[in-house]
Amino acid sequence: MMDLGTIIGLIAGAAVVVYGMYSGGDVSSYIDVGSFIVTMGGGFFSTIMGFPLSETIRAFKAIPLIFKEPKTSAMDTIRTLVELSQKARREGLLALESAQDAIKDDFLNKAMELVVDGIEAEIVKTTMELDIDSMAVRHQNAQAYFKALAAQFPAWGLIGTLLGLINLLRSLDDPSSIGPAMALALLTTFYGSILANYVCNPIANKLAGNSAEEIRLREMMMEGVLSIQSGENPRLMEHKLKTFLSPEQRTAYELAAKGPEKQEGPAE
Repeated sequence: MMDLGTIIGLIAGAAVVVYGMYSGGDVSSYIDVGSFIVTMGGGFFSTIMGFPLSETIRAFKAIPLIFKEPKTSAMDTIRTLVELSQKARREGLLALESAQDAIKDDFLNKAMELVVDGIEAEIVKTTMELDIDSMAVRHQNAQAYFKALAAQFPAWGLIGTLLGLINLLRSLDDPSSIGPAMALALLTTFYGSILANYVCNPIANKLAGNSAEEIRLREMMMEGVLSIQSGENPRLMEHKLKTFLSPEQRTAYELAAKGPEKQEGPAE
């Protein structure tokens, strides 16, 4: 599913900028190819210099993720772990092998493989922690890339302003060239601010939020897997995993767990 917050912010933000352009006069006044090339090109290529090319490719591949909601729900994950725990208590850990095909999350699936194979709990925990740490580093690199872009674009907007002022001072004796020089001087700062605050910073913040949520979800999975491996009571495990939920999520989870009949109460 598409993330509604990203769509609303993107459309509403664009509408605000366009409204500002129209309310200020002629929209064509805000369009200058030279200003855009200086700001966009300078900021982009300066950022490329500071990162390996593979990080540039990886960062831009992450952009579509800001428009998508997480594939795995925390509440659905708790239900899955509780079902696996109940099955393990009834039939033993080896019985979980037949349930692995129904597990859609690769991280959880691989962890359950280790449990079924009889790997020690400490090794399972270490393996899952390393996987989480590795994912966090990859996510941080993508966030750092867009934060670097957000810093470079305004800086190159200022460089463009200086270029425009230099051209303006050199052409004071030619009134016809003052306008284009002023456009370069002012529009580069405008473009730099838009690219930083409307594009790059929101992308970095969205990726950071998604990353934090995914890390929290995987930590919850790790707690669940270790509880299953240790033979912990499923109800106790469920209570522990619910601490990972927000108050609103916990209320929704408990209402769903009661079922329609229990929510309505006994028939008269």
